[in-house]
Amino acid sequence: MLEYNLQFFAKDGPGGEKTEPATQKKLDDARKEGQAAKSKEIGNAFSLLALFLLMKLYISIMGERFLGVFHSVYAQIPDYVRMYDGQLPIQSMNLVFKGIMTNLLIIVAPVFLVGFLMAFICDLVQVKWKPTPKPLMPKLSKLNPIKGFKKIISAKSLVELLKAILKIALIGYVVYGYLIDRVGQIYLLYDISLNRAIALVGDLVINLGIRVSAVYIIIGFADYAYQKYKFKDDMKMTKQEVKDEFKNAEGDPKVKGKQRQRMMEASRRRMMQQLPEADVVITNPTHYAVAIKYDAEKYEAPMVLAKGENHLAQKIKEVARENHIEIVENKPLARMLYANVEVGELIPPELYQAVAEVLAFVYHLQGKA
Repeated sequence: MLEYNLQFFAKDGPGGEKTEPATQKKLDDARKEGQAAKSKEIGNAFSLLALFLLMKLYISIMGERFLGVFHSVYAQIPDYVRMYDGQLPIQSMNLVFKGIMTNLLIIVAPVFLVGFLMAFICDLVQVKWKPTPKPLMPKLSKLNPIKGFKKIISAKSLVELLKAILKIALIGYVVYGYLIDRVGQIYLLYDISLNRAIALVGDLVINLGIRVSAVYIIIGFADYAYQKYKFKDDMKMTKQEVKDEFKNAEGDPKVKGKQRQRMMEASRRRMMQQLPEADVVITNPTHYAVAIKYDAEKYEAPMVLAKGENHLAQKIKEVARENHIEIVENKPLARMLYANVEVGELIPPELYQAVAEVLAFVYHLQGKA
């Protein structure tokens, strides 16, 4: 007969089904690892929109500056030719080329700066500011080909594929709808001057880009909602994981119980060692026993050296008899002392009178002043 381990087929492993919401500790640990609900689509969409809006405002200035750079360079060529008799040295050519590239970078710098700022702001709004280097650290597990193959063929990959198809379909629909209404303008490109054709194409591209960016933003927000849902679902824990985390955070209840038991036993041993110093033991008489000591030179009031109930009360009375300590029955006083005064504490003023009467009685029996 073949034996099957049904747990092998379990979806969530030996811990059971992940039905419990993630604890704050698990969310904090995931955040330290760089895991958070974030949509790249939002950053890309707003960066794209900012780029096209900037181009709409800045394209004419940028074009004039480009033309200015080329006019300046071409105007200097005759001077360089005359200076070097028609043979430009490599060093001079490098200087000219570096100057051109520097000017071009200065012209396009605002475009890159705006794109970077928009991407940074979008990420900051989504996941707040908490940088961590852990996602950049190399991991050998990432080189595992089996895991890589599983990632390729997985539900996550299928969802990403569907998202990509949806994006292409929506953006394609927007592009088609925009261009089909402007076919007449596109046909005019054959009959107008180069400058007008460039201006027309630039206007078409920028306006189309703004529309595509608006659609992309809607896709980005939908993706962000999905990413939050997926992250919350992925962070769910099994009941066993919650219990284990609680044990790690608060300590195993069994271990803590044993520690408390050991502490109580140690406290009882100390208490029983001090008991022979008591002046009197006040009892219920069967349920409670409280040992009192009064040293006028050290303390301003009598002190409780030991107390106990039931079995421990009987033990206190046995030790008291062995050490010839007077045992006085006073039911209400024994209960009051047991309930309100801890071992090692002085009795409160409201019990002075009652305790003083008991001590006076004991001292009279012992012949003390």
